[in-house]
Amino acid sequence: KLLNRGGKLFIISFHSLEDRIVKNFIKNNQLELNKPIIPSEQEIKSNPRSRSAKLRIILKK
Repeated sequence: KLLNRGGKLFIISFHSLEDRIVKNFIKNNQLELNKPIIPSEQEIKSNPRSRSAKLRIILKK
């Protein structure tokens, strides 16, 4: 209700359970989704804790 049509929502998850909640939310609300953005090898080398991070961008229809 808070996001207008055509609005974008950016969500970062760090654990698989968090990511599952996000994916279920997207599926239940029939939102458009791009593939998740994950850290590059270079980012992981400089920041090992970033390895599990996923950035998802959701577009409200």
